[in-house]
Amino acid sequence: MTVEEQKTNDSKSIDATAASRQSGNLRGLLVVLALGAIVLAGMLYSGITGRAKADTALNRETEQLAIPTVSVIRPNITEGAEEVVLPGNVQAYVDTPIWARASGYLKTWHVDIGAHVKKGELLAEIESPEVDQQLQQAKADLTTAQANLKLAQITAERYNNLFKTDSVSKQELDNAVQDAAAKTATANSAQANASRLEQLVSYENVYAPFDGVITARNVDTGALVDADTNTPGKELFHLASTATLRVYVNVPEIYSRAAKPGVTSYLTLSEFPGRRFKGTIVRNAEAIDVASRTLLVEVDVNNPTGELLPGSYTSVHLKLPSKVQALSVPSNALLFRSEGLRVAVVKNGQTQLVPVTLGRDFGNEVEVVSGLNRNDAVIVNPSDSIQSGEQVRLAQPQEDGE
Repeated sequence: MTVEEQKTNDSKSIDATAASRQSGNLRGLLVVLALGAIVLAGMLYSGITGRAKADTALNRETEQLAIPTVSVIRPNITEGAEEVVLPGNVQAYVDTPIWARASGYLKTWHVDIGAHVKKGELLAEIESPEVDQQLQQAKADLTTAQANLKLAQITAERYNNLFKTDSVSKQELDNAVQDAAAKTATANSAQANASRLEQLVSYENVYAPFDGVITARNVDTGALVDADTNTPGKELFHLASTATLRVYVNVPEIYSRAAKPGVTSYLTLSEFPGRRFKGTIVRNAEAIDVASRTLLVEVDVNNPTGELLPGSYTSVHLKLPSKVQALSVPSNALLFRSEGLRVAVVKNGQTQLVPVTLGRDFGNEVEVVSGLNRNDAVIVNPSDSIQSGEQVRLAQPQEDGE
């Protein structure tokens, strides 16, 4: 092979190598471009898919946030007996003014305020000289009438014996008998008058009509006492029986059926912190006061030591049995609407406004006597704008007895 042919072959070989290299570079570039396109497509797909998922999640979250979350509880069953605290007025079991029955001047008084007296104890003495003189005159008139009666009876008996022997006429006998009868009536009249004046004289001594304590003394020695001017504030003494006290309580109408005689209670007073005084309902007025819609109830409390004073203000704790089983809910579960009182409950994931009737008020809770069931899910602290049919979700799982 000649040199020229060798050069020609070498040149062709170099051209073939260069062409092969150029073809390989082109294929590599195409592969790189293809891989870049695939990566770009993947990135575009991933971005679009991620945004779609984010939009879906956002929509789902928005829908979830649009549904309000509420807390619910189950109504509690109220106990068979509840304590109701009401204000009461303490009064003496017997409280009476002592008036003068005889007119005159007060001679002396023997007791003052705060004195504990027994029935029949002398409280005061009144001087009534006019009445004393009238009594003396009445006794003299009675003596005269009795003497005349005795003479008339003797005469009638004598005429009766003479009539048997026809010594006197029938007319004379009748006159003697009727004169004795008239003298008898006169003597009886004089006796009655003397007894009346003796009774008036006995009123000069003022006695205690029952055991008690003197709460007022309105006269002093030498004061003029008039039996005919029994006006308020003019009584001699005021006497109160405090061994047993009456406490009058105005019980609201809703509790009136339970405030029956025999129901136990106790009193608390600010001057006796921590102490309780036992009492019992003994009677009630059997009628509702139309002005206050309350029932007047009397509670009797034993007070042998006299610690409790009439006129005191007290808190009466009544243990009122309930014949109807009722439910209680928190006070903040109530909705005050123009159509009436309502409670919001959750049923099948939706709200429902239920009309209710309330009973006793326990402060943080109120008694519901109708409208709710034991298993109702009651919404606590509902929104003022809540309506029936709204979709809600529960803040926590419901449990019996919540």
